[in-house]
Amino acid sequence: MDAWSDLRRLRYFAVLAEELHFTRAAARLHIAQPALSQQIRALERQLGVPLVHRTSRGCTLTEVGRRVAAETARLLADVDAGTARIRDLVQGRGGRLRLAYTRSARGGPVDALVARFRTAHPDVEVVAETAWTAPNVAGLLAGRLDAAFVRPPVDEPALACRTVDTEELLLALPAGHPLATGRRRITRAEVVDLPAVMWPRANGPGMFDRTIAQVWPHGGFRLVRQEPDDEQLLRAVAQGDVVAAVPAGRARALKVPGVRLRRFAAPTPTVDVGLAWHRDTTNPAVHALVALLD
Repeated sequence: MDAWSDLRRLRYFAVLAEELHFTRAAARLHIAQPALSQQIRALERQLGVPLVHRTSRGCTLTEVGRRVAAETARLLADVDAGTARIRDLVQGRGGRLRLAYTRSARGGPVDALVARFRTAHPDVEVVAETAWTAPNVAGLLAGRLDAAFVRPPVDEPALACRTVDTEELLLALPAGHPLATGRRRITRAEVVDLPAVMWPRANGPGMFDRTIAQVWPHGGFRLVRQEPDDEQLLRAVAQGDVVAAVPAGRARALKVPGVRLRRFAAPTPTVDVGLAWHRDTTNPAVHALVALLD
């Protein structure tokens, strides 16, 4: 069997693994359901293992099938990216940069860097999206993204990361809180055991841990509420029940009524914004973007 037939069957299996239903998968692939079933059985014979459990209502993946589906997704992402680069070269275009922003860091040096890249490389198509650091890292590792803005530290040996900006962490307080007024800076001792709101650690473990380590270095972090993003976090503060440590740029840009922002006493807590990419990338657009950081 030739490589193109193998690849076609893997694409069929990838769609079936998403739909878990032969009829729906066949409709997406624009082929007849019996033909899809035949191709999946052929793939199973080729690999020598069952990939799906067929039921009257659809199908489920076997344990091996789940692992094959994950590996297939990575393989097809690489193939699609390579095919796109070849197509761009043949058509005389400058290539494509699949770029992700991180939700907590827009504007400032991040947007300035991308603007400089667009000006210097107008022939490169920039395909942008926005997500949290954790899904951005996952997208890089899976080959779905070429580069992504993240909140370091990022503990992935396969990825390189360069700092783009460093910003101060501020304490967000309800307007009526006793610490919300005055000019002096807030000490770490004053925030111990104050009820706090934070976004889920899974969104960006490195930034979450770094924030706690700097603002509550001796303990006393009392998490009583979680919100999905910075805007909802600040709105929770405005309700008067909790405080939060937030990046200065995002907090000042949102300007949520009922929230007062105070600076911390030295040492000033900070968080970074980084640009991450796969160390093994062969995409010239990634190298061109990174070069603008020098």
